[in-house]
Amino acid sequence: MRDLLQRARVKNTGKHVMLRGLDEVPGKVPAFIRSIPLEKATDADTLVALEMNNGPLAKHHGFPARAFVPGWIGAASCKWLTEIKVLDKEFEGNFMKPGYRMPNQPVQPGADVNPDDTHPITALNVKSIIAGPIDNSIVRSRSVHVHGAAWAGEADVARVEISTDGGSTWQPAQLGREQSKYTWRLWNYSWRAPRSGEYTILSRAADSHGRTQPLTAAWNPSGYLYNAVDQVKIHVQA
Repeated sequence: MRDLLQRARVKNTGKHVMLRGLDEVPGKVPAFIRSIPLEKATDADTLVALEMNNGPLAKHHGFPARAFVPGWIGAASCKWLTEIKVLDKEFEGNFMKPGYRMPNQPVQPGADVNPDDTHPITALNVKSIIAGPIDNSIVRSRSVHVHGAAWAGEADVARVEISTDGGSTWQPAQLGREQSKYTWRLWNYSWRAPRSGEYTILSRAADSHGRTQPLTAAWNPSGYLYNAVDQVKIHVQA
């Protein structure tokens, strides 16, 4: 995207880059248009993608072209891209405001939020999930293999920790060897249950920006960026 914008000779007044997609919106919903700051649009990793895995984009991936804004929420990576336009301010439209925004300060669950007291969502939070064992499963051995994935938006996953005692203590999981910027980081943890019974396994991730996955996520009306500590309940039947 940076190459396209350089060829367009963006003026000093350019601050945001508008992306219009050909989404089929229902009824009278406005066209899908969002904007990203010029700094993110000109980052070397921000792309206008025409191909995927050495072939043309599939229709459901945004053929013939899509924006790719790594580390940010998926809505920023506009599919079926049909127009790019440089603006002097953030685009004003349904999918920028009131959509895809977070309150500027903590609010109580269920509270009304004034759109003017919000900011657009950009980068993803740090988060981990447990892929196995699955919730409410029966494990027929005291030796339990716990595994999952973690990600951190524009940051790197620094560590993943596991708790089997309700969060009183945490033990480091083993991070997978494969690592790439913006992508999932696989992890695993070997645990031996002290006895048969019911257990709750928790996972939390921390990143290179010093953020740690919280026990409870910050509430917002649309549930955006939910990243509370993940947990699964299992029954060990040794």
